[in-house]
Amino acid sequence: MGNFTELDMYLFGQATHYDIYKKLGAHPAEIRKKKGILFDVWAPHAAEVYVIGTFNDWNETVNPMQRLEPTGIGIFEAFIPKAELGDLYKYLIITPDGRKLYKADPYANYAEVRPGTASRIADIEHFKWTDDKWMDKRKQTEDVYAEPMAIYEVHLGSWMRHPGREDEGFYSYREMAEALTKYVKGMGYSHVELMGISEYPYDGSWGYQVTGYYAPTSRYGTPEDFAYLVNYLHKHGIGVILDWVPAHFPKDAHGLADFDGCPLYEYSDPRMGEHPEWGTKIFDYGKSEVKNFLIGSALMWIEHYHIDGLRVDAVASMLYLDYGKKDGQWIANKYGENKNLEAIEFFRHINTLITGRNHGTVMIAEESTAWPMVTGPADKGGLNFTYKWNMGWMHDFLDYMSLDPYFRKNNHHKMTFAMSYNSSEKYILVLSHDEVVHLKKSMWEKMPGDEEDKFRNLKSAYSFMMGHPGKKLLFMGQDFGQLREWSEERELDWYLMEEPRHRQMNEYFRELLHIYRKYPAMYEQDSDWNGFEWINADDADRSIYSFVRKSKNGKNSLLFVCNMTPVARDDYRVGVPKKGTYHLLLNSNEERFGGTEADKSRPASYKAVKSECDGREYSISYPLPPFGVAVFRVM
Repeated sequence: MGNFTELDMYLFGQATHYDIYKKLGAHPAEIRKKKGILFDVWAPHAAEVYVIGTFNDWNETVNPMQRLEPTGIGIFEAFIPKAELGDLYKYLIITPDGRKLYKADPYANYAEVRPGTASRIADIEHFKWTDDKWMDKRKQTEDVYAEPMAIYEVHLGSWMRHPGREDEGFYSYREMAEALTKYVKGMGYSHVELMGISEYPYDGSWGYQVTGYYAPTSRYGTPEDFAYLVNYLHKHGIGVILDWVPAHFPKDAHGLADFDGCPLYEYSDPRMGEHPEWGTKIFDYGKSEVKNFLIGSALMWIEHYHIDGLRVDAVASMLYLDYGKKDGQWIANKYGENKNLEAIEFFRHINTLITGRNHGTVMIAEESTAWPMVTGPADKGGLNFTYKWNMGWMHDFLDYMSLDPYFRKNNHHKMTFAMSYNSSEKYILVLSHDEVVHLKKSMWEKMPGDEEDKFRNLKSAYSFMMGHPGKKLLFMGQDFGQLREWSEERELDWYLMEEPRHRQMNEYFRELLHIYRKYPAMYEQDSDWNGFEWINADDADRSIYSFVRKSKNGKNSLLFVCNMTPVARDDYRVGVPKKGTYHLLLNSNEERFGGTEADKSRPASYKAVKSECDGREYSISYPLPPFGVAVFRVM
């Protein structure tokens, strides 16, 4: 029939068929002047394969597939004139021992809405993109590291819902485009990171157990609707990052597990191919066709759907052969070590490929260990990710902020330690969904003290985070002080925005975001000591941190002073890096943020005076309120 050629087979066998989604799967075609759908599937161990679906009343024998030569590759193909766009289908695979398997299409671009498990025929080639301005700007980015990145992490199904509907009340992709863009743009975030977009069967997995690596979930609409969402966000200046899960996949009967009756996408030895704790399968990163499956998925999201970056989930579980396993449950590599050499090579390949082909895009590692050079260049032994989530900072930060302020002086180092390794990787500081579920409490609830103290603590916490080097990520709801833990089963508690404290919390975080986006000192030199200077990292007794963020051109440096106790410092003297005027940009105790500051006579600018303070020649004096934060600009 000619869809999957010998060249396609060669490239697929080399893991270099970068448009594989256009070849495997179900696609409209015209053969011998007949229009229909051409189906192609990789199933090398299968004895026979049939296409069954609504177009043939799920008849198991009427549409057999032909095994293409050379037979060793294992591509099956069938052209079905009766099949049409929108039809449901599956592959019936007959195993060598005569078993029948009913599998969804691994390369399907669309799926039946769960709990249904069939694939749905779609044509994704005709969406009219209008985000040229954004895409051109992305391509011309000189240095992604010198750009601002403040990410709003979103689970679409629980961000906002339609009340009173009998179904789940999900917003569609198109409805979400307008509502989400309005909120994100108004707040000042630069990017959204979308959870659970690749098709998955179980809501409670949040999208981290994927069955459709080439299909945006049908929960919220069609593939074209998803493209509309991305296009809309881009037209309003918002970047889009997707969570992507090449670490493992579920054992659902219709999915990838034992796809053609034998281990195919997974390692054949269960000591390599299964996560005992997670109950999932591990991809075989040494098999070219499997690598091509994953690479093709990543490229489709980036190149077809214009996604600006992928956050790669559970990277540590891929790098370590013994991750989550006991003795006897894993196999050492050829050097007797616990490193997965095939996964390492896979990362170097895909990260170099994606950012090389798509200038301005990013690959982000959720890597929770001290694996060296995660963001280091591949030719020097690194994995070549663009960024790494800074999990160490996150744990230290949350440990410190959850303490009663009385005990913070003995844990002062937890907030300074991250700077000792800051230049070792390109980091993103994250307060993600994982930190506000499963009895971990919401960010507001983690804070110590009474209701008022929780809000003041949270403002000081977010101020420190936004001032600290590293790009930023915050999970939805935490920017207005969501009280309850997050659950995928309900929308955020938006009614809280009617309460003054929560509205003020939201306004305060918006102000932090706008300062972050406005001043290059906040993001230009995140992993360079030229961009950061401690004023006083050692004021443990008073639990006060002061530091300066610097731009490349030396202009508009910002001074942060953060008081982490409920004790007011009426005349706090802080050293400054040079003589000059310091303009007060942000005072967390302003009335508009829920504070008590009503003294209109307080100056907007502070002159540096000659004084030994923190070893500095010059200093300024400022009244720090309880849990108060002040941000100054050097004029």
